[in-house]
Amino acid sequence: PRAGQVREGRRSRAAATELAPQAEEAALRAGRVREGRRSRAAAAEPGPQAEEAALRAELARQYRELDARGLNELASGNVSARLGDEMLISPAGATAGSIRPEAVVRMTLDGAVQGEGKPSSEWRMHAGIYKRTRAKAVVHTHSDHCVALSCQGRGLPGFHYLVGSFGGSDVPWVPYSTFGSEELAADAVKALQERSACLLGSHGMVCRGRSLEQAVTRAHRLEIMCRQYLLACQLGEPYLLTKAEWQDFFNKVRKTGYGPDKKPPSL
Repeated sequence: PRAGQVREGRRSRAAATELAPQAEEAALRAGRVREGRRSRAAAAEPGPQAEEAALRAELARQYRELDARGLNELASGNVSARLGDEMLISPAGATAGSIRPEAVVRMTLDGAVQGEGKPSSEWRMHAGIYKRTRAKAVVHTHSDHCVALSCQGRGLPGFHYLVGSFGGSDVPWVPYSTFGSEELAADAVKALQERSACLLGSHGMVCRGRSLEQAVTRAHRLEIMCRQYLLACQLGEPYLLTKAEWQDFFNKVRKTGYGPDKKPPSL
């Protein structure tokens, strides 16, 4: 009997050895089938998921672009983008070196965070702008010359025709309010009804755009204009364009398409 048991054991082990490659191949085939199903499911996923992923990546890229242009340093400033009836916004404490697409916070315009993460403290300002304008993106910076001028308690006057690229004959200033407050948000939203940018008293600037790229470019443009204005002030009070000159400028913009804002404002 023992000899029979030995032979039976040998046959069982041999059969198992023969079946092992077959089982392995079957497992691999099953794995490939599952992977194929997941791939097809992913390809069939609705557009909003892919749109959100792309927007997260672009937001992180433009956040780093602000740092590369010298418009934000350390963890100052914030960036957001409209996502349907909600928004994506840079997380609290983010820097150009730390921000990642997956860390970008999704939230409603009333402050409810979707998933994990802590949004920038200025989320109220961003949300308010989306509620009251058709903006697709909002950028807030603490760039040097915008801050310097905002601390003087005045906006950017119409000393140069490119001030008109923000929608009017000046860039308004709003008084200081504590960061992240409802007061600051309300003042900024009001200022951006007729302009695409404003200065925040003793704080910085905020602007809106039809895309993240446009909003970042506007933030850069405003920093340039504030720098040039402060340079001009060193020689005395700069010349300011007249109402007639502004009207002529905006009429030409409307006819030629030159500049980002084609519709002349009410001067």
